[in-house]
Amino acid sequence: MLRTRFTETFGIEHPIVQGGMMWVGRAELAAAVSNAGGLGILTGLTQPTPDALREEIARTRDLTDKPFGVNLTILPSITPPPYAEYRQAIIDGGVKIVEIAGGNPATHLPYLKDAGIKVVHKCTSVKHALKAQQVGVDAVSIDGFECAGHPGENDTPGLVLIPAAARELEIPMIASGGIADAQGLVAALALGADGVNMGTRFLCTAESPIAQRVKEQIVANSELDTKLIFRTMNNTARVADNAVSRQVVEIERNGGSFEDVRELVAGARGRLVYENGDVDAGIWSVGQCQGLIHDIPTCAELIGRMVREAEDLINGRLAGAVVEAVAS
Repeated sequence: MLRTRFTETFGIEHPIVQGGMMWVGRAELAAAVSNAGGLGILTGLTQPTPDALREEIARTRDLTDKPFGVNLTILPSITPPPYAEYRQAIIDGGVKIVEIAGGNPATHLPYLKDAGIKVVHKCTSVKHALKAQQVGVDAVSIDGFECAGHPGENDTPGLVLIPAAARELEIPMIASGGIADAQGLVAALALGADGVNMGTRFLCTAESPIAQRVKEQIVANSELDTKLIFRTMNNTARVADNAVSRQVVEIERNGGSFEDVRELVAGARGRLVYENGDVDAGIWSVGQCQGLIHDIPTCAELIGRMVREAEDLINGRLAGAVVEAVAS
């Protein structure tokens, strides 16, 4: 068993967390991950209202008696969601773990802490990780450049970012971005992380509530099949390489503004990709680790395999390499 500071702090069996993905982090997936010994995460804003989130939390409780969390992503918006009401729905639901991404978690921490909730903050730089530690989060999830979604603007890959953060942080840290298998898990632990967070890999599981066609496209894709959009707007996002993302990149290359791509990148179009399986209907997030994904297992099969192979790597190949190095 792979016991770490993260598993001990958050009361889970394996140091594997399912990322909070928009339109994807629903009860069936979160419960399946938690039942397999990982930490499943509901995506709060996937639910259209705070009351709908209350119902989704209750549905998840019907499917698992293991710990699970809720993601609350705080992003600038012309019409911001009622974050305080979503936060209260999480508290009312008795959830004990929250993942905050995007904005500063300080606004929400007093309410969550008073309710006995542990907070993981997702960030893309050592600077922001240290700030999150300073304001009182219980752990951070450090997101390397390989990740799906927003990797920040520093373009720092996990191989550098993970140990750089581990060197500075005192609280538990999990590694995000580019991780899809046992090798990634072992590498993250070796680099100083206390666990891993996976989005794309869990996107491509049997319990993931997206169209089978999208899962099959992830299996077919390589690590080269992503695009970086919004680079010219200092809001970089990694998405699947498809007809729409190529069009967005071309508009940006020719000096276009957000208004010129607004209709192309609308969230409603991305949702249709997941619901209907038309992989060219809109932009959709996926990481470079799709090049490491070759099947569509259940969450139990995936987590069991990762842990088993990670233990084999640590006790076999790596232990042998140490012995051989010492002997030479």
